[in-house]
Amino acid sequence: MGCSGCSSGGCGNELPRGCKNNGSCISGGCNKLSVFDWLSNIQEPTNEKSFNGVEVRFKGSRKEFYNNSKEIPLQVGDVVAVQSKSGHDIGVVSIVGALAKLQMKKKVKTSNLDDLNIIYRKAKNTDIQKWKEAVALENETMYGARKSAELLGLEMKISDVEYQGDKSKATFYYTANGRVDFRELIKSLSSQFKIRIEMRQIGARQEAARLGGIGACGRELCCSSWLTDFRSVSTSAARYQQLSINPQKLAGQCGKLKCCLNYELDGYMEGIKEFPSSNVKLKTKLGDCSFVKMDIFQRKMWYSYPSSANESIVELPLDYVNEVIEQNTKGVFPEKLEQFFNEIDEPKNDYENVVGQDSIHRFDNRNKKKKRGNKRRFYKRKKKKT
Repeated sequence: MGCSGCSSGGCGNELPRGCKNNGSCISGGCNKLSVFDWLSNIQEPTNEKSFNGVEVRFKGSRKEFYNNSKEIPLQVGDVVAVQSKSGHDIGVVSIVGALAKLQMKKKVKTSNLDDLNIIYRKAKNTDIQKWKEAVALENETMYGARKSAELLGLEMKISDVEYQGDKSKATFYYTANGRVDFRELIKSLSSQFKIRIEMRQIGARQEAARLGGIGACGRELCCSSWLTDFRSVSTSAARYQQLSINPQKLAGQCGKLKCCLNYELDGYMEGIKEFPSSNVKLKTKLGDCSFVKMDIFQRKMWYSYPSSANESIVELPLDYVNEVIEQNTKGVFPEKLEQFFNEIDEPKNDYENVVGQDSIHRFDNRNKKKKRGNKRRFYKRKKKKT
């Protein structure tokens, strides 16, 4: 949806960048962590009362559930005023109905609405105008807070600021390696901006999810588009996938190991069970061959001869490797490993340059001849007329 809270940077009067459905997209638009309402076309049973739980989206990826106790008719995309600890906040409805109940059971682990804050009303024009004014102050407030923290010598990084909808409170999200005493900072910020201050420490991954960005794969970061649970990633995941332990390539924008290292790990763990240990050496009459690398999906392994015998690296299928290991256990040592692998001749390319397509200047020569011929005809016509 094209609005000020959309990650595409559009507004209410412009077409959205995604589905181009002009704000009536049933999935909620191109916002962060948007959920497709696959129950929207299914009518609820007539005898069953509709679920009053509603999921409301705020800045970034922050979402909370609220109780629609007043049974206000709400749809996805409606701007509502909701209850907060002090005052009220403004958000956008992201999920309603039965899907909100399923999401609530998944995230909050309950479907009881008594402990939730309530929805006051649909936002009025004055509420929306005040909300827009608060959003416009966020960048200026963040830069001012960074300067104040630097003057006080605090080792912290303020990454984002979120104003409450009634412009009475601002939440500062920061990252730090250790504990930070920010009491003086809160006094300075409250006197500078005349609002109540709340400091909230987040991790490096939560910071990347709030700010967003483009990953090395060319797509939007998983943590800001669909990933909600952050599982621990270890370097063993890279070792199982035969990746080089290079921190610059394995680390994401948050500085931690990339979450996508866990996506295909189960497939590698299942496939590696068929391979022998990398510590096992293949014994030949030329010497003991050491393991170099493996390709799990192509079922191939590479071994190298000792430097005194031969410096070449031999590629072997997995079946042949198991055959050599079985012979070694019986005390049989082959002459060399090449006899277990039949090299496949690569098919030669029979392409023939029939029409001269390899020549880069094939069109330039033709154009020059045509231009000369046209000039000669032009001069001949001039002479005839004179």
